[in-house]
Order: sequence, then structure tokens, then C-alpha cells
Amino acid sequence: MNRRNTFAVLLAGLSSRGLLHAQSASLNMDAMKAAASLLQTQAEKGVIESAVLHVQRGSQVFQQAFGKARSTEAIFLLGSITKPMTAIAVMVLADRGKLRLSDPVMKFIPEFSEGARRKITLEQVLIHTSGLPDQLPENNELRRRHAPLSEFVQATVRTPLLFEPGTQYHYQSMGILLAAEVVERVAKMSLPDFLSKEVFAPLGMKHSALGLGAFKMEETMRVQTEHAAPESGAGSADAKNWDWNSPYWRKLAAPWGGALCSAGDVALFLRSFLHPAGKVLRPETAQLMIQDHTQGLSARRGIGFALGPAGFGKSCSDQSFGHSGSTGMLAWADPKTDLSCVILTSLPGSVSRPLVLQPVSDVVSG
Repeated sequence: MNRRNTFAVLLAGLSSRGLLHAQSASLNMDAMKAAASLLQTQAEKGVIESAVLHVQRGSQVFQQAFGKARSTEAIFLLGSITKPMTAIAVMVLADRGKLRLSDPVMKFIPEFSEGARRKITLEQVLIHTSGLPDQLPENNELRRRHAPLSEFVQATVRTPLLFEPGTQYHYQSMGILLAAEVVERVAKMSLPDFLSKEVFAPLGMKHSALGLGAFKMEETMRVQTEHAAPESGAGSADAKNWDWNSPYWRKLAAPWGGALCSAGDVALFLRSFLHPAGKVLRPETAQLMIQDHTQGLSARRGIGFALGPAGFGKSCSDQSFGHSGSTGMLAWADPKTDLSCVILTSLPGSVSRPLVLQPVSDVVSG
């Protein structure tokens, strides 16, 4: 095992002498070591530059860092794991009576009112049934000239819908963008500041920010952009000044993919839904976010979350919830087993998902 990596099993209130007996009732240590070995092998080959694995059941934690991630507190660009973080901001305002999921988006963004747009609700933009596209046709051009998020919002307000709202499921980052715009207009605060104050601080997420925040670029993990998604430059040298590693993108605070976070903080976020304590949301609101809101459609979605078992571990229950990130991430939790798993890597999901994200999740869940 690489000595630079951090390997820890933390069992609250237990002496080291009693460690082995206690862990056998919760975390399967053979499975944890097998999962870590899958990541370690790819890190030693140089296929994955950096990664962190964090698995938790109850107060018991297994975590390990790999490659260039010098500690388990390494900061990664989460990609679309950002989406449920934006969604929880909407739900905080719902808890305070500032809005309702059934409200039309145009109530808060009046310019979003042409044709069928006036029927699109906050719930629909959070569960991907709005008819908006995932990325704008002009996405790359906007990023190439370092457009602010306000220009993305203006373009989203005008972009054609793909279908009648509410009739289909179609993954749509631009719907999440409009949800973020609603939060900012209602709260009269930037979404990065809102999340920092209302979500990250109450949950003890000390290594998290939407956008670069107080982090320095060199404190965050590089994404292996040679395998980047097309909307993020596809590894082209011409995209270096706007791809996932660029100062522009790290500072943009895109509400659909711009959060920077440690694996432990992602686990804190997930587990606030396993054991809602009212620190951020009322327990019933937290439960609402991980229930199926797309019954009868082609995917199971909660409010901001994907719902399992598909896409998570092979032994996850249909109560499981979480999200992936195209930057090389997968995070899920299962209320049935009180198990959470966070895998953050530098290798984009198109490669890392079949190589390690899915296999590691299968081992952990089993």
C-alpha cells in the first residue's frame, strides 16, 4: 500500500482492541479493502491521477486517498453532484414558505413566460421533466468567451423546449440553472453564499464551496481533461482556458456542476438525508427529496437526486439515492442499510464509471 495514501477506519467510542469485532457487525473490511484495491491498482498504473474513497455505516468510516490526493480531505470538482446541492437550496426556501414546488418558474423569472414555458414548475426543473435541454446549443461559445452565468440564464430563457413540460424525462442542467436563479432572486443572495451559510456551515461541511470560494487553484485536484465530456472541451487544447481545470470554470460556480468538495463533506451531505436532524431541512422535507417524483417515466428521480438501485451498487435497495458527476464521481446512500459511499476521482466518468466507479460501488454495496 502506498504510504502517501491515507487509510483509516474510524469507530467512535471504541478502543483499538475492540475494533475488529465492532467493524464486523457493520462495515465488511474485506470488501472495503477489495474496493480500495481496485482504485489503488489504477492509481499505481497512472490511469487515475487522484482519488478518494469514503464509505460509512453509522459512525464507522473507511476512507483512503490515492495517487496525487495527499489526504482524504482532498478537494475535487464534483460535476453534477452539485445538482442536489442546488436543489436543497430551493427546498430551504420552500421550508420557509418563500416558494412552493408547484409554483411556475415564471413567478420568479417573469421573462421565462413564452408559450409552454409559463407552465414549467419548480418541481419540473428539479426532476428533469421541464423540456429544457441539458446544455445550451451555444454552451461552448459562451464558455470560450468566459461568459458570466447571467448570460447562460438569458440564453436558457430563450432556448427552445424539447417537449411539452411534464410529459417526459430528459436530463437538463439548464433546468437546474433556472432553479439556482430562483434561489438568488428570492433570497437576494448569491447561491454560493446561500449554500455556504444555510447548508455547508450547518452540516459541518468545512471543505466545500460552490465555485472556487476560499480555495486556491493549487489546493484542488486536477481533472484529467483528455477524457472530458464534449460540453467541457473534450480534451481539446483549444479549450484549455475554459475547460474543467481553467480558472474561469472553477470560479464560475455553475449550479449544475461547479461545486468543489471533499469526499467526507459529500458524505455529510448524503447522510443528512439518512438521518435528518433539522439542521438544514425539516425531516419531512428531506424525506420528500429522496422520494420518486417521476413515476411512469423513463427514470426514477427525487428532488435533485437520482434514485436507485440502478446506477449505484449492485446490492443497493430501491430506497437508495445519490448522484454521479461527469468529472469522475459517484456518491450514493441507502436508507435500508444506513450505508453511504463516495468515490471521487480525477478520471472523467466516461472512463472511470466502468473502470472503477461501478465496480467499487458493487463491492461496497455487497
